[in-house]
This record gives sequence, C-alpha cells and structure tokens, in this order.
Amino acid sequence: MKKIVAAFLMVLPLGLYAQLNSGTPQVKTANGLVEGISSSGISIFRGIPFARPPVGDLRWKAPQPVKNWEGVRKAYQFGARAMQMPVFSDMVFRSDNISEDCLYLNVWTPAKKENEKLPVLVYFYGGGFVAGDGSEPRYDGESMARKGIVAVIVNYRLGVFGFFCHPELSKETTYHGSGNYGLMDQWAALKWVQQNIAALGGDPKRVTIAGESAGSLSVSAQMASPLSKNLISGAIGESGAIIYPTLAPVTLVEAEEKGVKFATSLGASSLADLRAMPAQKILEAGSKLGISAFAATVDGYFFPRLPVDIYISGQQAHVPLLLGWNSEEMNYRMIMGGKELTTENYTKALQNLYGEKSGEALKYYPASNPEEILKSATALSGDRFIAYSTWKWYDSHLKTGGSPVYRYYYERPRPNMRDNKGNIPATGAAHSAEIEYAMGNLQTNRVYDWKPEDYQVSAVLQEYFANFIKTGNPNGIGLPEWPKAVNGKPAMVMHIDVYSRTEADQWQERYKWLDEQFNPGK
Repeated sequence: MKKIVAAFLMVLPLGLYAQLNSGTPQVKTANGLVEGISSSGISIFRGIPFARPPVGDLRWKAPQPVKNWEGVRKAYQFGARAMQMPVFSDMVFRSDNISEDCLYLNVWTPAKKENEKLPVLVYFYGGGFVAGDGSEPRYDGESMARKGIVAVIVNYRLGVFGFFCHPELSKETTYHGSGNYGLMDQWAALKWVQQNIAALGGDPKRVTIAGESAGSLSVSAQMASPLSKNLISGAIGESGAIIYPTLAPVTLVEAEEKGVKFATSLGASSLADLRAMPAQKILEAGSKLGISAFAATVDGYFFPRLPVDIYISGQQAHVPLLLGWNSEEMNYRMIMGGKELTTENYTKALQNLYGEKSGEALKYYPASNPEEILKSATALSGDRFIAYSTWKWYDSHLKTGGSPVYRYYYERPRPNMRDNKGNIPATGAAHSAEIEYAMGNLQTNRVYDWKPEDYQVSAVLQEYFANFIKTGNPNGIGLPEWPKAVNGKPAMVMHIDVYSRTEADQWQERYKWLDEQFNPGK
C-alpha cells in the first residue's frame, strides 16, 4: 500500500509544498515549473517571466503570453531591468544588466503549501516612467512576506520603449491606438497573478496594488483602466496620480505627432526601420528629450478617456484606497529658483505662475516673512509637482468610488548620511523618503544613519500597510486610530511621524483653489 501511495504522489503536480523543506522550493505555474530559494521560511522566486520578451517585432506591442517551457526554470536571479539611463542617484539595482527583455516579476511568499489564500501585494516601482527596477532593495518583499503577505514586485517597460506612439503602430491594433505599453505590462502581470498566485499560497481575490511616485501613478492608472479594474481588491498610492499636472495622458493625435517627429530625427522612414534599430540608440535619443517626452496616451483601449474623468464619473475600480503624500515632495527652489526668499521675489514668482490670480494664491500660500515664504514655496512646489494630483485622486474616489478611503501625510525626514557627505538639514520628508519605512526595508539602505526612531516609524507605517493589504482597513491593535474619510466632511488625516496622530485636514480649501486653476470650468 505504501508503494502505491508513493507512486501516486510522484505524478501529482508539484506545488509550493513539494520541496519546501529542501531549501529549493518549486511551484508549478501555468507555463512550467520554477524553482526558487528559501530564506528562513520565506520562499523567494526571482525573475519569473510574465510576458514574452518585447523584442524584434514585439517592440512596441502589447505584452504577449509567455511560451511554456520544459523542465525546471531556475528563479534565483533578478531579471534584467528595463531599458533606462542612470537618471536617479538614489537607485541601487541587484539585477545584472538592462535589456528590452525585461518583463519579469519577483515573488516572496511565507506560504507552506498551495491555496493558503494569503493576501497579495503587487508593487510597482517609481522613477518617472523612465527609470527603476523590481530588484531595488527598498522594494524587497521579504519583510512584507513575514507579515503573512505574498509580495510581488513587477517590472515594466519605460520611456520610449514603454510609451512611444506612431500612426503605423496604431494601424496595427484593432482599437487603432498605440502607446501605454508599460501600463499594459502591469496589466499583464496582474493577469499572471490571477492565474498563478494560488499556487504560491496567495488569494487571487485579495490583491492589493501599490506603488510610489510613477508607481503610485500606475496604481491610479490600473484602477481607472477597464482592462485592470476587476483584477484588484485594494490600492495604495504613495505620492502621485496620473492626473494633470503630474504626467497626465495626452491625446493620441499629440502622441503620434511626437512619435513621427522622433522617428524622423532617427532617420527612420518606417516602423520596420525603427524596430530594426539597436535598443541603445533609441534609448539614448529618447532620453535626450526629457522625462515627459513619452507620456501615457488616451489610446481608446487602456484609457478610453482621461483618468480624471473616469474617476469623476465613478467608472474606476470601486475598491478601498489608502493614499497620501510627503511634507517636502519638492524643494522650494522649484518656485523661487535661485532667488532670495524675499516678499518681492516670491510675489513675482506667483505672478509668473498665476497672473491676475496671484493675489488669491497668497491667501493659500502666504508670505509675511522669510520663514513663511520658505514654508509656502515648499508647499506650492510639492503641490504643483505631485501632491495636488494625489489629492484630486483622493477627492474623486471619495465622492464616486463607494469604498473606504484613508489619507496620510508623511512627515519623518530621513536622517543624515552615514559618511556625513552632502548632508543638508532636512526640513521635511522628501519625495520617496517613506518607501523603506513602508516596506520594512530600512536595513537594506546603508546610505542613511538610521536611528531607533526611524525603526519606530517604520514599524507603525508598515503595520498600517500590512493591515490594509489584509483587510482593506489600516487599523489594528496598538496603532493610533486612523479614521476613514467621509464625503462632505473634513478629512481626518493620519500624520506619520515619530508620534503618529490624526489631524483634521488643514488644506482642503487650498486644494480646491488649485483645482480651479488646473481644471477651469469643471
């Protein structure tokens, strides 16, 4: 009888449980077996393909299904990062190289067997849609996995490879549009999760998407797109929404015109010429045009119309949303340039921005003394860069989303650098400062001299995130109470710092005024 049972077990499909105790966990995905590594009870799978390599004729096409493989695929190393230039100095990569062949994801799971139905986090990295990678240590999923969550970090195409539009490309599609390939990569990864995450111990009905900066824009995009909105059960946005003036989508006509001009500059007379060009040549030419040269597009497919209009009309995913922004998203110099912080200089800066309405701007961003000018210029810089778009996302989803919304304001500045070089006294929490705290990854960043207070802040913020991923509600035992927002009432905002606490929204009227400037007549 024992021999019969053993023979029967040998022909069962291999799942996570099959070799968990050997140090080389294996799982059967829809495309074949993958083998990962074990780290103190956490199974880690790196570099799993979720779409075919977008190379050759697949350059600038929607992600295509992965081809099945025979045998066991080793998932020990991170896949290549998407084509990108070295744009941001704070990015550290564990992947070996850049390549168009970049559509891979990484999974950290605490599950001991298949179908444990654990909550799932799918995280999209930031980097202005021109840089970033799932191998960055600050996004590592092991700490979240130790909270009982299956963490998935996703790569997607960037820059000219992720958002290029051209009339010939639009003719290739049934919907007569082009662009948004990077966002469609994320959509493909979400479909992969629906198909495969149960084998990794996750619950496909409990998938929360999250991201910071361009990753947060991506979360707002996936919620708005009819392709993705039914694949998720919750969302976390850290600083940014794909709403004007933050890298909002442009019209297809505008994007195609830019695409034709770009192709001409490369000497390409056809799409075939462009697809035959070396990726590095295209990357270098595209990078010279700046971070916003290749924007998302209202393509009639991924985005049937502007995301902001989708949210206002209530056609987005009706899921719980946790979102917020940082106290110093942008430096005051964005408003002041290199000029001294005087009332005269500040007033002139507002006049250049708002003309005859600059007097109104002073009501919300006052300037009675240099200290107040510094505070107001910092606030306005951050609002125009990314805080307003996040607020608009919050406000629209609160009114039409039919689901709980929780808002935070992150205030903990990073500590000094360990080498004491280039240290500038921090006046607030800079853009992206919260990532390591939220993901429980302070120890992965050796640049900063973390203090016990930093670990205290991280423990609170990560616990809020983990609770939200598990239940759609950030609250839990031992945490300051975080009330959900109520439409028509002043929001109670969770201020994240050494002593986290809720405070009534101080800036509602300020953002309503900005809303009138950015969306006149709406």
